[in-house]
Amino acid sequence: MATITAADVNKLRQLTGAGMMDCKKALVEAEGDFDKAIQNLREKGQKVAANRSDRESSEGAAVSFINADNTKGAIITLNCETDFVGKNEAFVALAKDLVERAINFSSKEEFLASDFNGITVAEKLIEQTGVIGEKIEIGGFEILEGAFVGSYVHVNKIAALTAISAKVDNAETLTKDISMQVASMGADTLSYKDFDPAFVASELAARIAVIEKENEEAARLGKTLKNVPKYISFSQLTPEVIKQAEEDAKAELKAEGKPEAIWDKILPGKVARFISDNTTLDQEKALLDQNFIKDDSKKVADYVKGFNVEITGFKRVSLG
Repeated sequence: MATITAADVNKLRQLTGAGMMDCKKALVEAEGDFDKAIQNLREKGQKVAANRSDRESSEGAAVSFINADNTKGAIITLNCETDFVGKNEAFVALAKDLVERAINFSSKEEFLASDFNGITVAEKLIEQTGVIGEKIEIGGFEILEGAFVGSYVHVNKIAALTAISAKVDNAETLTKDISMQVASMGADTLSYKDFDPAFVASELAARIAVIEKENEEAARLGKTLKNVPKYISFSQLTPEVIKQAEEDAKAELKAEGKPEAIWDKILPGKVARFISDNTTLDQEKALLDQNFIKDDSKKVADYVKGFNVEITGFKRVSLG
């Protein structure tokens, strides 16, 4: 029987990432044959993966990688079953290794089929499932290219990318801030102008249905009823709607006994409040129309305008 040394065990650990005891056992069973020991560990991973295929893998690590000239970025989530494993240094290191490789591929499927030191990425994940003892898989996978791309990662739970139209002064600050916005608030599109009218109408009808149902229960319990919205996007606020909002605001001021001489000072705020109250869809789903998280007195569009560039794309991945 071959003598298994500490150096042999450490070598196998470096090759596979497996623990010391697992490596020693694999080498003993393989009688010192490294190729066979590695195969044994992979077969173990396959068995563990099969047994845990129905487990939920909502924990893990979200990571990002930007290429050297900031023209391309990648974000992924490496998912596992428990937060304990997700915070493990070796697990996070694996996630970072994977995202650096992922930047060279356009889809998750292509990436999973690519080479990882002689095996595919998919096979590497199965191998590591056996090493760690939990289901491991790539969850989110996004690639973004642009004149300048930046990223932001929130405590290894959410990662975002932002691309802008030109490499300008403070481009890194801008793309990090907008990526932080995307990570924090989420968004589906750049502007309310991208919304299809049918989509807006459908969203409004769905929200009205929810509120009306809630109001039925509130009325039964004698609670305050919620306002039923007439609009949810600036795309619905025609000049006529805004004009009517101004007239309604003037009527309120008159009813309150406010001197007409000061109406001009009060009206802009009231109209702005009307717009804010009736553009909830834009604030939820349109990045440029959201309040900027670092200064909620301005929209994201106002912040970006100061850099004289345009946002050309954004991506987001998250755990859970």
